[in-house]
Amino acid sequence: MAQSMKVRCCIVGGGPAGMVLGYLLGRAGVDVVVLEKHADFFRDFRGDTVHPSTMEVMDELGLIDGFLKLPHQRLQKLEGDFAGTRVHVADLGRLKTKYPYIAFMPQWDFLNFLRDAGKRFPSLKVMMSTEAVDLIRDGGRIAGVRARTPDGTIDIAADLTIACDGRHSTVRERAGLQVEDIGAPMDVLWFRAGKAANETEKLFARVEPGKMMVTFDRGEYWQCAFVIPKGGYDKVKARGLPALLEDIVRMAPVLKSGIGDVKSWDDVKLLTVAINRLKKWSLPGLLCIGDAAHAMSPMGGVGVNLAVQDAVAAANLLAAKLVQGVPSAADLDAVQARREFPVKVTQRMQVVGQDKIISLALNPGAQPLRPPLPLRVVTAIPWLQGITARFLALGVRPEHVHSPAAGG
Repeated sequence: MAQSMKVRCCIVGGGPAGMVLGYLLGRAGVDVVVLEKHADFFRDFRGDTVHPSTMEVMDELGLIDGFLKLPHQRLQKLEGDFAGTRVHVADLGRLKTKYPYIAFMPQWDFLNFLRDAGKRFPSLKVMMSTEAVDLIRDGGRIAGVRARTPDGTIDIAADLTIACDGRHSTVRERAGLQVEDIGAPMDVLWFRAGKAANETEKLFARVEPGKMMVTFDRGEYWQCAFVIPKGGYDKVKARGLPALLEDIVRMAPVLKSGIGDVKSWDDVKLLTVAINRLKKWSLPGLLCIGDAAHAMSPMGGVGVNLAVQDAVAAANLLAAKLVQGVPSAADLDAVQARREFPVKVTQRMQVVGQDKIISLALNPGAQPLRPPLPLRVVTAIPWLQGITARFLALGVRPEHVHSPAAGG
């Protein structure tokens, strides 16, 4: 017989959206549980770019000092090599913000920090090793989730269930919500290469005919993304690992000394890129946010930060209502109304980037290859790099914390 529990709000998924929303609702005094299917947050190759918009949220919550004590690296200028031409994409130093840089931080550190910080709220519970496998329905309403734990099945009755379980959301699939696929021309091979203490390089992107890659200086190692055509993994693998590594070192000579860390295909992770969004984010008793509502391309590293913005907006609109009772269908629709425009604009910009840069780069017959006109203009006019930086760092509609604090 399944165990059971009752909460006001059940959040499925302990990623950035779920943990930030759990923290905000716990802070407001809402009886809330966050379900994370894994035993810990340690997963390699998760989004680890923390943008100024997210750091401003941490600041507004009084968490920024402890947050910035976590190990991280900072990036202020985004520069690339486009077929031998240096391009300047964005300069966050031109922003009038308290945190004019992107922080690279392992996502598990971010999530552990939020979990530890949330322990002060008695109404917040985080359940690890707890995987939502189905929805509980009461007539036409979603009334909670059925979850699998190491100790057996548990039925969690909830006035509101919020899906934060990513682009492969079980909750979204069980709810039968319709997904609009926008498409992406590429997939990504992620890997790490060793880094000597004296190695440094400002370039983060390299483009040449038929190839593109991105490198991030993570202090003790290089985090690398080698972009391949959509569905092209088998072809790349058929050429053999030595051929791939040879291409990588030729494009990024700085990796030569550390590329030996990539010893087998087990050290190379395939990330299947998707851009999609739900047509409707909610049903009675259910709301989807973050990647469960809209999968983003890795372009710009904005996925984590959009998820956090969704969480802040959801808390702003729903926390007080959850303290008092059950949010209405109109209340849930208000979250989509607030966040859909930023999502659509961001995804549209990602599609433009795909069409103008990535598709061009992945076409080996594109000769001569030169930077697209917008990149040439931004490179030539430095103040424009502040505009691109603002879009990247703060987004289309940055959210600020207005949800209540219990006893505040």
